Amino acid sequence: MALCCALAVSAIYYHQPLLPQIAATFGVTPTRGNILATLTQLGYAMGLLLFVPLADGIQPRKLASLAVVGNAVASMACAVAPTFILLEIASFLVGATAITAQIVIPAASGKVSPASRGRVVGTLLGGLSSGVLLARTLSGLVGAHFGWRTMFALASGVDLLLLVVVSRLPAAYGLTAIRYRDLLRSLVALTREERLLRISVAMGFLTFAAFSAFWATLAALLVRPPYELGPAAVGAFGLVGLAGLMVSPQIGALVDRIGARTVASVSAVTVVTAFVLIAPGARNLFCLVAGMVLLDLGNRAGFIANQARIYALRPEARSRLNTVFMVSYFLGGAAGAALGGYGAHRDGWIGLTVVGAVLSLAAVVASVFAYMKADTAYADRPA
Repeated sequence: MALCCALAVSAIYYHQPLLPQIAATFGVTPTRGNILATLTQLGYAMGLLLFVPLADGIQPRKLASLAVVGNAVASMACAVAPTFILLEIASFLVGATAITAQIVIPAASGKVSPASRGRVVGTLLGGLSSGVLLARTLSGLVGAHFGWRTMFALASGVDLLLLVVVSRLPAAYGLTAIRYRDLLRSLVALTREERLLRISVAMGFLTFAAFSAFWATLAALLVRPPYELGPAAVGAFGLVGLAGLMVSPQIGALVDRIGARTVASVSAVTVVTAFVLIAPGARNLFCLVAGMVLLDLGNRAGFIANQARIYALRPEARSRLNTVFMVSYFLGGAAGAALGGYGAHRDGWIGLTVVGAVLSLAAVVASVFAYMKADTAYADRPA
């Protein structure tokens, strides 16, 4: 299942190291090129909203297989797109069909005891993170040596491998037969009724917005002086995620031991600290890399903590709970990508840092609300 998550999530990150190269191919500005990252994130949020809730009533194996086939077609459309507008449409569809990991994670979390749920979610997030690392590093290398179109053709081939993995997913039991319209309405009801879900949604939106503001803008900043790096070198920066990848299961175990609320709050503060270090990134490579490591760890810890606590709320509605959380999460990613691009265009590294710091500080404020009212739900305290 971790391998499945890794291969599935890669699709929405192939664009990032290639954005300057793609913009040059079509003769558009770097700011216009950055919109591809925003559209991919928006597409992912839309796919989560429209398709993932179906996993509460359809076998995850079947739903995931359909999504993978759709993603293979969309990736190939990116590879052959003759105009930038068509590439924008195809990028949106890549995001909308790259949802397999968010079908797998709720299904897996339902098969374990509450006491080990954080560890399992952390392990699957480790797979998810390895896919992000693979995507950024591989796309940078392939783009530098063979061109960005080759990377998207290769992505379509990766989906064929994913289809084999998905076909081996275990069958789910206890599925609920709900009409699609009622299924979507229930998302609103869940959000209204579950306070912890609302807090997790706010923190996920803001933290991932800060994270995406950085990564969607990094390539455009690194091609400028003093670095002047190409796609391969930019992609190599994705290797800083190795530290977080190795500790994902330990973060999950920490959630089980000390509680999701505490871990989520610390994660938001960690992201703020990361942007303090990223601020001098144009002059100090060490500070830049240290900030990137903290940014990855903070975002990862927040994701695990917030997702683990919402899964404990209503076992019969895990896919829908996950939908609400992940839609807000990637809407935050889309907003962050757009805001980060704007900030970097206006004032370079400082503009990016201001955007990231404001968003992550807002996440800290949201975490305070988790302490303003006592709550005895398992999801917000140690097992």
